[in-house]
Amino acid sequence: MKILIALDDSSQSERAIEFAACMRWPAGSRVIVATVVRPAISRGVLAGGLAGGVPVDLHPESLVMRARDRLRAVGLSAETRIVEGDAGEQLVLLVETERLDLLIVGSRGRAGLAQRLLGSVSSHAVGNAGCSVLVVKHTRTQ
Repeated sequence: MKILIALDDSSQSERAIEFAACMRWPAGSRVIVATVVRPAISRGVLAGGLAGGVPVDLHPESLVMRARDRLRAVGLSAETRIVEGDAGEQLVLLVETERLDLLIVGSRGRAGLAQRLLGSVSSHAVGNAGCSVLVVKHTRTQ
């Protein structure tokens, strides 16, 4: 089985990694851990400083490498990808080019107007990916 786990810097992404780490996948499964950065951010990170005048403390390399290492620690074959562009579009493209069987994404928990205004990577993936999509939901605190 070929699996893509999409990450950002959210706790929902952490939940997606933990979910994948706890699952029993078929022998020989391969995991790609990917994050998508906006063009301005990727140039700022590569330059080691600012992106659009905002300090960049997101380090896509360390984000995907930590997730990769967590998955390898439980015996999964894992590799990383950092791609530039629109998150929804790039994830769908990765699914296609890598011929993946499953896409795992975290859910930010937005609904209604907020989701319509801000868009939703998970909604885009569900509607457009050429494979099954698993959305790991956030948990509500009481």
